[in-house]
Amino acid sequence: MKIALDAMGGDFAPRNMLAGAQLALAEYPAITTLYLVGDAARLKAEMDAMRFSDSRAVIVHASEVVEMTDSAVKSLRQKKDSSIAVATDLVKRGDADAVVSAGHTGAAVAVATVKLRTLSGVERAGILSPLPNLHGTCGLIDAGANVDSKPVHLVQHAIMGHVFSKAIHKVASPIVGLMSNGEEEGKGSELSKEVFELLREVPFLNFKGNVEGRDVLNMPLQVAVCDGFVGNILLKGCEGTAKAFLAVLKEQLSANVSRRVLAGLLKPAFKAAAQRMSYESYGGSPLLGVNGVVIIAHGSSSPLAMKNALRVATEMIQHSVNPMIEDLIGKL
Repeated sequence: MKIALDAMGGDFAPRNMLAGAQLALAEYPAITTLYLVGDAARLKAEMDAMRFSDSRAVIVHASEVVEMTDSAVKSLRQKKDSSIAVATDLVKRGDADAVVSAGHTGAAVAVATVKLRTLSGVERAGILSPLPNLHGTCGLIDAGANVDSKPVHLVQHAIMGHVFSKAIHKVASPIVGLMSNGEEEGKGSELSKEVFELLREVPFLNFKGNVEGRDVLNMPLQVAVCDGFVGNILLKGCEGTAKAFLAVLKEQLSANVSRRVLAGLLKPAFKAAAQRMSYESYGGSPLLGVNGVVIIAHGSSSPLAMKNALRVATEMIQHSVNPMIEDLIGKL
């Protein structure tokens, strides 16, 4: 199993990327080669400082980096030797089985779509972002790869989410919901109404019907389907709400001595809750539908998050997610 890591992508690159790689190599023996793609001199100096030495870690030089302020399309055309482009080329040539990046999401999607193309039968790839909820994990798809989608794209995304939930989260019959502004049949935009009718005709999907934003976190739902515009807003809204809630909670718990004492007693419970809801545990979001395994991690990923992003890549390879997607989409 060979994985290419965009070691220069992310807010804290290359330090967190390399630290995550070190953790992954120590924990996942299935990884036979981990390509560390980026400025060779910088990566070597960082690895020496970390005392990171593993024969399975191979540096691959890339002279450019896609900055967060760069245009995704321009970076694809003008930065052909960027770390994300070189890492994806390794997958394209068959030298690697997967690519993992915490860098520019738009650039990663553009590079993967152009260089790897889509799986047979798939018209548009979609980002699946795993969201922890009260009943397990809900995969939100599409979380931002496509702003404008056609009904067939969302139907295919539902199938891809279904496959991912079965293969990776071991759910026998994932419940699929369509994001809308009401649970009742007939609610929603013209796009969602058309998608609703198409999804109810797919025999192998456990389609619940319309679901609302609150249902993603509160109900037993494994796949939430929407276009990338809605999905990205919902995802960022959940992240912002969680941060704001934690900030207010910390402020209130430190307001006086008695509350600080109570906070100390409840610290183990707070820590367990934070770990359960933390994105670090889930690592990264797969770009489903491309002809290769592509994992997009959060820009501010910690070493733990990067380790888990690499874990998700290994799981997708081990469980043959892409062949399963092609098989089911071929049955439409």
